[in-house]
Amino acid sequence: MRAMVIVIDAFGIGALPDAALYGDEGANTLGSISRTVQPLEWPNLIKMGLGNAAALLDGPLAGCAPVTAPLASFGAMQEKSKGKDTTTGHWEIGGIVLDRAFHVFPPAYPSFPADLVRRFEQESGYRILGNKSASGTVIIQELGEQQMAGGQVIAYTSADSVFQIAAHESVMPLEELYRVCKIARKLCDDYDVARVIARPFVGEPGNFTRSAGRHDYSIDLPGPSVLDHLVQNGVDTVGVGKIGDIFNQQGIARSYPDKGNDACLERVGRLLTDNTTGDRFIFVNLVETDMLYGHRRDIRGYHDAVRRIDEQLPDIIKLMNSDDLLVLTADHGCDPGFPGSDHTREYVPLLVYRPGVKGRSLGVRDSFGDVARSLSAFFGISPFGGGRNFIDS
Repeated sequence: MRAMVIVIDAFGIGALPDAALYGDEGANTLGSISRTVQPLEWPNLIKMGLGNAAALLDGPLAGCAPVTAPLASFGAMQEKSKGKDTTTGHWEIGGIVLDRAFHVFPPAYPSFPADLVRRFEQESGYRILGNKSASGTVIIQELGEQQMAGGQVIAYTSADSVFQIAAHESVMPLEELYRVCKIARKLCDDYDVARVIARPFVGEPGNFTRSAGRHDYSIDLPGPSVLDHLVQNGVDTVGVGKIGDIFNQQGIARSYPDKGNDACLERVGRLLTDNTTGDRFIFVNLVETDMLYGHRRDIRGYHDAVRRIDEQLPDIIKLMNSDDLLVLTADHGCDPGFPGSDHTREYVPLLVYRPGVKGRSLGVRDSFGDVARSLSAFFGISPFGGGRNFIDS
């Protein structure tokens, strides 16, 4: 038996009841795209029941109508944890619910506490440039040439719980950047920061671009996730994309840190055809919707990224065996039609496909943790987490 959970990063479908507490009242990632781009070029997701899932919240969504016979079971999931970031969302999918949000640094200079800056500069040997909330693509244009002068790194944050470090690869090789990030990771533990992120870049002044050497350093998990539970019960667990980074490789038998959605989906295809026997769980993150388009408020780009995912879904489904499971969901929202550049506190879609099983409504779920509970049921092992099983519902 094989199960796949594919997370379309930041693919929200409507503001949560507590969205106003996060400044996100009225946010709707799917809604903004459907109002702006017509028609939506996502035929496979719509056939699976994406419109049916959205209709559970505020009624049918213009441009993404429900279908009468969805190919998948459909629902909407509410985040139970506090926060709206990648780590919190994925951990809750994995059965870990957080009772408090990770620390977020203030946006204005200086974002980082003086003691954190002092300790970082002392232990790393590099002075900090930036020290504010910024777009990564913007701040490297602003400070990249100065950073290349040597002895400095660009350190910046965002509305997420992150400490990001950027450096040009010609003056700081990746190994050195990673060493510096490990120092920052240890220091940021004292501030309950979710992720330290290495952000290398290349190019010339006026034309800097971020390179493929990004690496995320997550805070340690507070306990086991469903990945640990599956491994302990003989299930082969595979992380694709940044899943390994998010879970600190904990509970993951094999990790493939492929860059880009196409590469991640190609990996899924290879994993489904590699003739491995036994039970397997494949956990996939498709980051481009969030990283390249959500934060940059690029509605058309976001739509087209989902279209490319949609185009590849039939190939994945064709490779599924009769007893396989596919779950499509998200970890938070990042409404490209909403003010600012932050994630948005939203419901996420839940599409559950099993060959030969008629699609039906799974309703509005109380927690992303329902996925972890349902994976336990699917593999026939003891329940994990406090969610509700939707496999047999």
